[in-house]
Amino acid sequence: MKTVIYLVWALFQIGAITALIHTARKAKRQERRTADWPRVQAVVTGSTAGWSGSAGGSDPSRRFFPTYQFSGPGGQVFNGTSDVPSAEVPAPGSYIEVAVNPANPHESFHQSTKEKVGIGCAIAFFAVFAVASFWFISIFPFS
Repeated sequence: MKTVIYLVWALFQIGAITALIHTARKAKRQERRTADWPRVQAVVTGSTAGWSGSAGGSDPSRRFFPTYQFSGPGGQVFNGTSDVPSAEVPAPGSYIEVAVNPANPHESFHQSTKEKVGIGCAIAFFAVFAVASFWFISIFPFS
């Protein structure tokens, strides 16, 4: 019985590690790609709403993705939608920093330091969870 539980534990850890690596690589690729792009202050014009966190039977959470507008070369106005979720409705008229592709100003990304913090916290959480759950399995009397 313990072997089955250790196997399930190992599969969960492999899944968690794979997901964290995928997320970290995606963030790093985007950061590397936009490293030389100029940063501009964009004005929040509104938001689009979505849901997150409904995996595994948990309650879904309402998330908001800011829509923004910025001036490009020659004063031309460009619009974008952030892929950085927020629990609160972003205030129209507030400012966010976006990286703009100089070759194609229609392409822009809202960059947030919260992503790096979130990835770091997730790594720490899963490391502690892995050790604690392994310890719990080892001391739990299975028959």
